[in-house]
Amino acid sequence: MERRTFLISSLTGLSLLALSGCVPPKPTPTGPPSPTATPAPSLVPQPAGMLRSSWSEDPFARGSYSFATVSSTPQQREDLAEPVLDRLFFAGEAVSADAPGTVQGARDAGQRAARLLQSAAESGERVAVIGAGAAGLAAARQLTDAGFSVVVIEARDRLGGRIDTVTDDAWPVPVELGPSFIVGADTSSLDEELTGLEISHAPFPLTPEARTAAGAVTEVSTVGADSVTAALTWAAAQAQDTSLAKALVATGSATLSQTDGDAGISDADWLDYQLATSTTLESGAPADEMSGWYTPTPQASAAADVRIVLGGYSALLKEDATDLDVIYSSVVTRVAYTDASVSLRLGTGESLTVDRAIVTVPLGVLQRDVIEFDPALPFAHRGAIAALGMGTVDKIWLRFDEPFWDTEAALWTTVGDDTLAFRVWVNMMPLTNEPVLVGFVSGDQALKLAKSGNTEFTDAALRSLEPFAALPTDSATPSPAV
Repeated sequence: MERRTFLISSLTGLSLLALSGCVPPKPTPTGPPSPTATPAPSLVPQPAGMLRSSWSEDPFARGSYSFATVSSTPQQREDLAEPVLDRLFFAGEAVSADAPGTVQGARDAGQRAARLLQSAAESGERVAVIGAGAAGLAAARQLTDAGFSVVVIEARDRLGGRIDTVTDDAWPVPVELGPSFIVGADTSSLDEELTGLEISHAPFPLTPEARTAAGAVTEVSTVGADSVTAALTWAAAQAQDTSLAKALVATGSATLSQTDGDAGISDADWLDYQLATSTTLESGAPADEMSGWYTPTPQASAAADVRIVLGGYSALLKEDATDLDVIYSSVVTRVAYTDASVSLRLGTGESLTVDRAIVTVPLGVLQRDVIEFDPALPFAHRGAIAALGMGTVDKIWLRFDEPFWDTEAALWTTVGDDTLAFRVWVNMMPLTNEPVLVGFVSGDQALKLAKSGNTEFTDAALRSLEPFAALPTDSATPSPAV
């Protein structure tokens, strides 16, 4: 049974629709094995270079960014930001009610935590900031400038946290394994700060070139976006929060036609396309985990002003870290706090006592209980940590000796084949004049591939690129992806 829909991956167990139309195959006589056919050569060449992320497997991240799960609320982000005894403060993208999952949200949360600490403390107090990511460095910078004695404790051997910029002579451009974009640039100050630091960035077009598995360019239908919007509208009117997947079933989207329309694409394919290339990509989570109340509508997402950072996101953090006291490769395993001080125990066995501390480790790490809090955090903080979700989006960067594609579009997507792992690609050629492609994989697909080796990961990416391969001049029609 071929099911080119989202039902199997997103709605398993939610309805019998995933089984409807299934007919057991007729038995066939057993005969001698057929000779193995030689596979056609791929139109996608092997890359000259590859770099990838694996955020769910990273012990200091355990995911890419937070999202609203069923029954979680924005108030829980505010709860997590509340000071504990005016000694312990939390920051990071997960505590941002306005811009969760973004660099701007993380930095704003770090600066907010610093302000709260300043209002409770006296200048000159000793403060520990746990984590040297965007939130931690923003907080440490503000407190240092205000006259506090600040030490930053970082588990990694580098700055940045989930901002991971790789600069290598083998790569013609900085490689961003974490965030690449400024989301909501019209309401953010990041673009101005990057400009001031002479870090290049540019507007990024959100209109994709969509292709079928056979390589045909097709106009994006609104069926998928309209279906998700209808489901979210229905969910908003319910007395209790429900998942986006259940809302799609309730509004009939799970029974969208699977009859091929233009370019061999069905309405069900377009719903799968919306989920894979936008809705799931933004949260890093499958539809059966996303809140029907708080998941952004496709229209709101499409209206966002987006810029791509080309000159290296990490340069912004290096500026924040100037002259800061940073202790690298030091894992905090225990945080003990009273109304008078905070004591930290490191994985090396060393201890450190400070007046106050700001915790900026990712939500995914807090959920693993790898840091012991003594006493236990207040119920509201623990409830927020447990309720919010941690999504996963991974990237692969591929460098080629020359382009094998024939399109100048900066954003590529695929429709009609849900077996392709990487459904969204950024073509860096029109942005940097370099033959570099960046692929995105999210949700369950990302979790599955995260455990794979580099060869399997790359093979999945190359297969996903076949719809964009330029055809030989003597080819009349595209060959389907294999």
